[in-house]
Amino acid sequence: MAMFDLSLDKLREYRPEVAAPADLVDFWRRSIEKARTEDLSASFTAVDNKLAVIDTYDVSYAGFGGAPVKGWLHVPAGTTGPLPTVVQYHGYSGGRGFAHATTLWAQAGYAHFVMDTRGQGYSSGGLSGTPDASPYAGLNHTPGFMTAGITDPETYYYRRVYIDAVRALDAVRTSPLVDPDKIIVTGGSQGGGISIAAAGLAPLAGIDLLGCAPDVPFLCHFQRALEITDKDPYGEIARYLKGFRHDVDAALNTLSYFDGVNLGRLATAPALFSVALMDPICPPSTVFAAYNHYGNAQKDIEVYHYNTHEGGQTYQDVAQLDWFAQIFGAAAQK
Repeated sequence: MAMFDLSLDKLREYRPEVAAPADLVDFWRRSIEKARTEDLSASFTAVDNKLAVIDTYDVSYAGFGGAPVKGWLHVPAGTTGPLPTVVQYHGYSGGRGFAHATTLWAQAGYAHFVMDTRGQGYSSGGLSGTPDASPYAGLNHTPGFMTAGITDPETYYYRRVYIDAVRALDAVRTSPLVDPDKIIVTGGSQGGGISIAAAGLAPLAGIDLLGCAPDVPFLCHFQRALEITDKDPYGEIARYLKGFRHDVDAALNTLSYFDGVNLGRLATAPALFSVALMDPICPPSTVFAAYNHYGNAQKDIEVYHYNTHEGGQTYQDVAQLDWFAQIFGAAAQK
């Protein structure tokens, strides 16, 4: 894949006009308040993860509509008190998988919560997951998740996912192993888009995050993505609108409520982004649109010039390990 998007100099200045719905904040505040009328029902059950140096807890809590959402909470073995915490959201098709599978941040000495993504997880496997039991999940859509309920923000699939992400923050903050004032959200691709959404919605939920670390984030600047890439998952939207031609305006209006550009503007936590300049799945201009519009907070972006959607991988892990230590270390000195 050759470089196909704007030059890096232009990307750094790229601040497109992405119209936000007039009721964006009201929509999300109402969605959060409605979700919080349900009992959180957070539970943490110790499980055998087959690892000697990590303790793992099987987590369940009430997400959107009160539906149970699964997760793992990993901590260094023997932990009894509250730790700085990393909350991780997964990429498209990913899920929490097996208890031993995703433990990097616990290895670094933090509490590490991994949220399952409702209806997904087929690329991760595992013995239990989180179904999307919503009646709206069965509305006409292309195969995948991008167009389920897309003609109305009330019914769109990612309304459920984003509320699950906020309720995950509510849930982990009830654990005695988590310091509720020291939380960073992160994720790659879809997980990056969800982490931006969580950072934008957290202030509306009265939650102060210490940081947001989206890697090659998806779910940003939908209009631009639909114009310059036909790769999935964005391609699902184009295929849907190829058939349902009359739904174009309604779909684009719905997507504006979930766009990382619009939700990132609401964020107050510092951020560390990453972008890959040859990425055809999350084109660099969509990532820079979200980054350049991201809220009034300290931010930085790691640029991987010759990578596609894999991004920085272990190089980005190193960047995050350093950044997380800096953020958590600064908070500990206050």
